[in-house]
Amino acid sequence: MSPLYDLSSPSVTRPAMAESSGNFCRGQVAIKAAVLIQRWYRQYVARTEMRRRYTWHIFQSIEYSGEQAQIKLYNFLGYLMDNFTPSSNERNLISHIFRENEVCRDAEWERYFCYKNIEVPEIYSGPHLTFPLTVDQAVGLVDAFRNKKQLHSRYVLQLLLETWKRLRSLPNINRVATCQSKEICICGDLHGQLEDLLLIFYKNGMPSCEKPYVFNGDFVDRGKDSIEILIILFAFLLVYPGEVFLNRGNHEDHIVNLRYGFTKEVLSKYKMYGKRILKLLQKIFSWLPLATVIDQKVLVLHGGIADTTDLGVLARVDRHIYVSALRPPKRKSQSHSVRSIDSDIDEDIWSSNRLIQRRISLTHPKPLGTRDSFHNRSLQDFSDRIKAVDELEMCRRKHTLFSPGMHRSEKNVTSPEFTPSGSTDSVNSDTAKDEWKQILDLLWSDPMTTDGCIPNEVRGGGCYWGPDITEEFLNRHNLQLLIRSHECKQEGYEFCHNRKVLTLFSASNYYDVGSNRGAYVKLGPDLVPYVVQYQASSMTRELTVRQSVGRTERSALKVLREQLFSHKSDLICAFKQYDSENTGLVSLNDWASAVESVMFLGLPWRMLRSQLVTCKSSDGMINYNEWFNELAIQGTNTDHIDQGLLEMLYRHRATLETIFRIVDTDNSGFISMEDFRQTWKLLSVYLKMEITDEAISDLAVTIDSNHDGSIDIDEFMEAFRLTDKKSRLERGRSMFMGTATDLTKLEGDPNI
Repeated sequence: MSPLYDLSSPSVTRPAMAESSGNFCRGQVAIKAAVLIQRWYRQYVARTEMRRRYTWHIFQSIEYSGEQAQIKLYNFLGYLMDNFTPSSNERNLISHIFRENEVCRDAEWERYFCYKNIEVPEIYSGPHLTFPLTVDQAVGLVDAFRNKKQLHSRYVLQLLLETWKRLRSLPNINRVATCQSKEICICGDLHGQLEDLLLIFYKNGMPSCEKPYVFNGDFVDRGKDSIEILIILFAFLLVYPGEVFLNRGNHEDHIVNLRYGFTKEVLSKYKMYGKRILKLLQKIFSWLPLATVIDQKVLVLHGGIADTTDLGVLARVDRHIYVSALRPPKRKSQSHSVRSIDSDIDEDIWSSNRLIQRRISLTHPKPLGTRDSFHNRSLQDFSDRIKAVDELEMCRRKHTLFSPGMHRSEKNVTSPEFTPSGSTDSVNSDTAKDEWKQILDLLWSDPMTTDGCIPNEVRGGGCYWGPDITEEFLNRHNLQLLIRSHECKQEGYEFCHNRKVLTLFSASNYYDVGSNRGAYVKLGPDLVPYVVQYQASSMTRELTVRQSVGRTERSALKVLREQLFSHKSDLICAFKQYDSENTGLVSLNDWASAVESVMFLGLPWRMLRSQLVTCKSSDGMINYNEWFNELAIQGTNTDHIDQGLLEMLYRHRATLETIFRIVDTDNSGFISMEDFRQTWKLLSVYLKMEITDEAISDLAVTIDSNHDGSIDIDEFMEAFRLTDKKSRLERGRSMFMGTATDLTKLEGDPNI
């Protein structure tokens, strides 16, 4: 022992002993303090991570719920198309969105999309293009869009036509080699967020012979610069056809674009030629390759695989006939083989006597009879027979939401209960069904942690597949890695299935500022993924972790409160089942159970109670009537409008706006009063509820302030927005019905 601590040693003085004792005590205090600090820090990190997780869960639950609603709506409209007579007003309202298989010759389409009669005015200050396109012009487009300039519609159409011609020469599965360059860069979803693409180019360099790129789908929707991203990618595809590769995503689909903002964006930016641009983009999207294989070992595709996925089948399919992957292509009629372009544009080329078996994951109403039984029927006659969502589906959704491995279903995904009867005029060969399912799975599927392959009922399309499916697929095709996108990840990427599946998402701040990083991957000849992460917003780099989490949490809770508010009637009914004596009070457990029974979001409601409910009695009971007063959101003066109708409007705002966009056949942004009524009738049948003409008229009067007999779609939707500011998520998007708190005001909030 050291003499300093040897009390028997004559050399140790009492002051030295006192000093050593003091040092020892101070050391103990320091150790205890360090332990306490460490314990506090661990608890702080755990709480922060918990908040991040449930915030993420809120956003993702509502996002996937919206995708599921869009697929159900499209299937419902498809059912009407297949069962209503061609002369019915209801069918005429929606027929134009099903013109998927125009069979006129490519030369006729090229004449329709001709740009030569479009004049470019002298005052135009944006970029000018000449073809063949040069590298300088492609780079110039990047600079122009960085400076908020817009490309003239003549050049847009010319660029799109050249892109269409190029894509038609490409195979379904591109083959890429790294031997000609050191690395290839792979990018995930961009979703119209131009700042992310610009940051990728800044960090990794512009596409070139030395810098090849693979862009893995979902270029459009939700963000505000989707058309600019497409123009940039198409320009580099034309300049470097051997170095730039584009895969199709599930959002390269005109049906999905109706809901999530891309259709609206194009029509607002190109008012005169927007319809023509959108039509040409439908053609282009259908010709985008389905996958890319790098060095014969790495497969890059957008969504994922199923237990039946076969690259041989995908390589042979006629991909361009799948204008929308949500609906199987129809068999071409011989009488239409040489139709003119005018008849394709102005007439409905579809027969009403057709229907195909659908996958259970694309949930369909039960069979309602043959076509003849619907002859001359109206929506009013039809409404009491439609069952868009039955109890079985609601139960299945509740139990499978975000736990896909808990309820395993058979690999045979066709169920008689969900198989509508149809005519023999459908595409009914096994080959056609298999091809459609292969593409649907490729674009919409997600991985899960457990073995097996089950329908993806959270999104409503595709499947969930497990590690065993990955292993078997890779072995069968002699591959070693699958890179996919389709899912937002907090870090911008995520490995799963023993690191044999890599999810890559390149749109940072996707749900809100600070919600997630973006990422891209660089692959060299060794095929070892090198991940680069980033956040495009400079604001996120100025925030602490606590501020970032608090900011995103506030936004998510705002959206969640609006969702709860819009389900007020159903929630009150659920609460009263637990409140048999009608006291207006329920326990915390009962409150959480009731909310989940209505919302089906799979959220930790007990944990969220402190964030959502402040009114409670001394014994911890929750006064649910006072709680709804807390949730009440100020909007327009709606006292004269039926409250049930108003609640439905808030709840199904995105679906209603989608139907408006469908009914607006000329894309003018206006619909007639009669079409307005028909839109609400469509929605009432879809939702299985009665809406009176008087209630619809009250809505119309509220918004038609100038009494011109037409409804401005944007004004109508804005008038019934729950809050007055748009979040990053909703700006240019239609995912949520409400908005987040103004982020700029949160910086000084002491609670963050």
